[in-house]
This record gives sequence, C-alpha cells and structure tokens, in this order.
Amino acid sequence: MAFHDVSPGAADHEIEHQLEYLRKGTVEIIREEELRQKLVDARQANRPLRIKAGFDPTAPDLHLGHTVLLRKLKHFQDLGHTVIFLIGDFTGMIGDPSGRTVTRPPLTREEVAANADTYKAQVFKILDSKKTQIAFNSTWLSHLSSADLTRLCSRYTVARLLERDDFSNRYKKGVPISVHELLYPLFQGYDSVALEADAELGGTDQKFNLLVGRDLQREYGQASQVVMTVPILEGTDGFQKMSKSLSNAIGLTEPPQEMFGKLMSISDEMMYRYYELLTDMPLAEIAGLREKAASGAVNPMQLKMDLARRIVSDFHSAQAGREAEERFRREIQHHEIPKQVEPSLVRLDWFMALSETVRSPARPITENQTVEPALVTPPEAEERRSIKLDRLLATVGLASSVSDAARKIKAGAVFLNGNRWREPVLQLDTSRTNELLVKVGRSYMKILLSGKELTPDLLKAKAEEVILQILNNPDFTMRSFKVIKKRLGGFEDEELRRMLVSLGAVRFQKADGTELWGLRNRNKS
Repeated sequence: MAFHDVSPGAADHEIEHQLEYLRKGTVEIIREEELRQKLVDARQANRPLRIKAGFDPTAPDLHLGHTVLLRKLKHFQDLGHTVIFLIGDFTGMIGDPSGRTVTRPPLTREEVAANADTYKAQVFKILDSKKTQIAFNSTWLSHLSSADLTRLCSRYTVARLLERDDFSNRYKKGVPISVHELLYPLFQGYDSVALEADAELGGTDQKFNLLVGRDLQREYGQASQVVMTVPILEGTDGFQKMSKSLSNAIGLTEPPQEMFGKLMSISDEMMYRYYELLTDMPLAEIAGLREKAASGAVNPMQLKMDLARRIVSDFHSAQAGREAEERFRREIQHHEIPKQVEPSLVRLDWFMALSETVRSPARPITENQTVEPALVTPPEAEERRSIKLDRLLATVGLASSVSDAARKIKAGAVFLNGNRWREPVLQLDTSRTNELLVKVGRSYMKILLSGKELTPDLLKAKAEEVILQILNNPDFTMRSFKVIKKRLGGFEDEELRRMLVSLGAVRFQKADGTELWGLRNRNKS
C-alpha cells in the first residue's frame, strides 16, 4: 500500500477522509479510535491492514443481503488493504446458532465443500481478486488437539457465553443448548487469532461472535481487532431479513430481468435504504433524491428504475441493465405481453387426483365483465369441474406456496386470459385441453391443462414441445431439472429425463448437486 509524502496536517485529513468512507453504511464500530490508530500505523509502516469476514457456506448461493458486507470489504480494498474472505467450512458443519431458537441441523462435509465452491465464484463479482485472500478455517480448527481445545475453552467462561441473547433466552425457556453450539463463538473468535486480523466485519446479528474474537486475541497476546457491524438488509417484502427461505431474496446469479423486476417490487421507502446499502452513492446525494421525490420534481418510479438498472449492471453488465429496463417498460408499464411466454403443461387427470376437487356452479359474471370461454363451461357440460386455482399456481411455480397463491388471488394480482380473477376456484371442461394465459404480478405463463382428448402419444409430443420452449428461453443458458419438473406437472422424473435426452439436451451437475439441462444447439423448436 503506497502513500504519498504529505505534511502531518494533510495526513490527518487523509485519515479522516478514509474513516468517513469506511463509516458509511455501518451500524457500529468498536472502537473507532482504535480503527483510526490502525489506519495511521498502517500508513506509517506502509503495510495493508488485514480485514477479515467469515461466511459459513450453509447455502449454495449468495443474495443482495450478503453484498452489504462484501461492499464494505471492497471499501477497505479501495484504500489498499487486504481482505481475508474466510469460508467457515469447519464451523459450517456446526451451524451458527445466532438468532436460532432451536439447534441448527449440521451440514455434511460434502454439502459444505459444494457450497464453498460456489461462493468463491460469486464474491469476485464485488471483491478485487488481487487484494483478496481466500481462507478456510478447517486449516487450523481441524488440527486442534484435545489439549489445544481445552486451552481454548479455558480462555472463556460459560457465564459470558450465556450473556448472548439467543443462548440466554433458550436457557431460560428450558430449550436444549448443545455443547457444540457453545463452542461456535469460540471457534469463530479463534479464527481471528489464527489470521491475526486487524478488523473483522459482520452483520449486527454477529456482534457477540465478533467481540469474542476481540477478547481471544487479547488472551493470546495480540492486538484486539476492531469490530465493525453492518445492517441486515430487508428483503423485497420490506420488513423481514433477506432470505431465500422467506421468498424475499434477490440472488446474485438471477437473470437480469428477474433481478430488475424484483428490485422494482420494493416499496418507495425501502428504495432509499437499498440506495444506501447497495450502491456507493453519497448519503447527501441520496437525501437529495428523497427531497426531489417528496417535492414532485422527480417520479419515485424513475428513481427505482435507476436503482434497478445500476444494481443489474453491477452484477451482469451495463447492456444487461439497459435491456432489463427497456423490457420492464414494455411489459409492465405499457402492459405489453412478452414476445416469449414460457409454457407449462399440467396433466389434468394427475392434478385432479393431486388436489381435492369440488363441484360448484360457474362463477357468476358481473355486469360489463368479459370472460374467456375456455374458463367457464356451460352448466350442461358433462365433464364440468371446478379446480383450486391457488394449488394450480403453486404447482407450476407462479407462487411459492398454496397460501402465497391464495394471497395473490385475494389481492387481485392474478389475471386469467386478460381478466382479473379473485375467485379461489376455476371452472374447466376436463374433456378437452384448456389453455390459460396467466399473469401473476410481473410474471406471465401459458398453462396447458391436458384434457381427455389427448392420447398418450399426443401428450408426449405436447410435453416435448413445452420442454423445447423452456430450454430455448433466451433469458437462460441452462435450466434446473426442478424448474422443468414444475413446468410439466404429472410426469415422472425418469420419463422427463428420457424426453430431455431424446431432444438432444445435455445434463450438467453442479457442485452443490443441482441438476441442470440445456440444448447443444438452441432454437430447435
């Protein structure tokens, strides 16, 4: 790390400028005066600080919530310091108890290794690979002898561990706490000793673990690391932490259009928080945007599109960001139906057996309302049936669950063949194939419900046609088998794989076990 020769006054000004840059977007710095001194010492010794952040590879993909921390690490790199991206392959097999009310199930060594591989590819979308050291804590933790472990445990007391809120609450409620969970903060803290970290970064939920590292460094005769906590980013719902399990996450590997659309779904108020935590825009400039929107000088929708384009460009390319914005304007703002609507084929007999069906009269048609004939069958039709729309939407993947689909229907976010649909059931003639153009929020899908007139050969041909359209979707290079299976309801796994092979599709297995399929030559349909 090279510094210019400057006067003491100019050097002080430079350090204050660095502190201001590093302070942006943090919740707490323990202690800021120590960080200032470390920056001064690093400048005088012309050596970079060692900045540590640990990630337990408990899931294969990172999302925008993780990038709040990654961006702060990048800020240190911008100032010439070294980032140690620590993959907790050893601690990942324990499972971090932070925020847990019950014991977290441990991962296998194979699962941890597969997830760690995907992390390395994703973090360099933000971090500078030349200024990043990748480390694995199994390097030192797996070699601790029983004597070493005993000495480590002697450096901390059970009483101090039980000061941690989640442990304290579980202990008071009589919820079991395993000994290996008590060891987790000690292992994470020992990582800082092994790496001789000058500073460690983490989310606010990690504060206790980070402070243990600070304490253990003193116990082992090292200078204590500075602890910096960053906010936990809320997901697209605006109030829960971003998490794939909560269906409110925006993944780093999601296609540009998907990422853009999800960003456009956040609230206007949440938009400013995303600007602060996910971009390098100065706080004063963000405040200026808020004032302009409040005064009516600028439309918040435009600010949100600027944000979405900026973030998509960061993780894909500037061209991808522009194209995603143009497509959003066409399809969402101007209500154009996309040129390519992905299809789904559902075997109606299978779906009827899967879900409980009810016989009920057709939905009454209100004044000035038009209904596509394919949706409502005359009362005298012998094969008239009512099916549950919420289950259908969940089956094909237009909703994360039946309850999620029910909420979307009730909220008026579901359209069938251009008509808003608020009823929980749908009338169909099961003797023939029904085709529905379904729009849920921003997503379109053409759902084919196969009727009795389709022979097995015709059904197979229709399924192959749908598979080709799915694999030729220009937004994706390859598709997961899980998605393909959702798009073809009622077909057995091996039956689908045989069709994929017969169509010339190739199979690829990711390190995390995800099964992907793609065509050697696109656009064969």
